[in-house]
Amino acid sequence: MPRYLGSCHCGKVRFAVDAEIDHVRVCDCSICRRRGALIHRVEEAQFELLSPLDELVTYKFNTRQATDYFCPDCGILPFRRPRTAPHLWAINVRCLDDVDLDAIRIERVSGSRLP
Repeated sequence: MPRYLGSCHCGKVRFAVDAEIDHVRVCDCSICRRRGALIHRVEEAQFELLSPLDELVTYKFNTRQATDYFCPDCGILPFRRPRTAPHLWAINVRCLDDVDLDAIRIERVSGSRLP
């Protein structure tokens, strides 16, 4: 399985992901539309945080079940815990090094329709 290194814009938040990135999810909910992240979900064992989690800022909205993690310095969201699958990590593929974004299939999801 390929290993990708990722980071926020300033490099304070660093992480690694072991995954076959064959698709990304684009959600139409109010926050995802605005941030423009391309998300790929991975299991806990496929995600390795290389910087301290307690140095990140979190944001919870609406049902307060999802947790979005942001760099406190540059404001980038490199990953999150999704509401519909809180046991997974949802990785912002735009934050990974050496990924050809044009070659990845896009899966559209309707987060705006969740209760």
